[in-house]
Amino acid sequence: MAKNRKAEVEAAQKGLDFNTKKYQVELDTSVGKITLDMLPDVAPGHCRNMLGLAKIGYYDGLGFHRIIKGFMIQGGCPEGTGSGGPGYTIPAEFNATKHVAGVVSMARTSDPNSGGSQFFICLEAAPHLDRQYTAFGRTADAASLAVVKSIGIVKTGANDRPATPVTIKSAKVLETAK
Repeated sequence: MAKNRKAEVEAAQKGLDFNTKKYQVELDTSVGKITLDMLPDVAPGHCRNMLGLAKIGYYDGLGFHRIIKGFMIQGGCPEGTGSGGPGYTIPAEFNATKHVAGVVSMARTSDPNSGGSQFFICLEAAPHLDRQYTAFGRTADAASLAVVKSIGIVKTGANDRPATPVTIKSAKVLETAK
């Protein structure tokens, strides 16, 4: 079992205020920067979780371990296999946000409440995921979506793993007044 990072994440979440601030996560990847707008109105727990993980440097150095052309890119696994997490899980927050290109959603097992740190970003519309997975963010601009789509066409091998690693060099939280 992975080291439980919940206490660190909760400490990093202190001071987050969705009422007065807008939050973004900037993923500086080996392919380019992806800025993600958080959607706390529909999934506040998932937004707090990703922001806390980013603040403690959890995502720094991790990769996108699963890339399925025309569907999604998945990252946030400390093992790089799709089986790791932060040592805790969070409850699902299914909502009406459509899974379309650029939407960020929480990866999970068959248990809806098994999300932790792994997330995926949709490359195209995936309506079969709507209300089945927790959408909690979206790419902030066309440039970010272009980077996501560039990752989405990386050559892959067994288990949809990229032939050339695609890494998250750093994940930074950006906050602005609403």
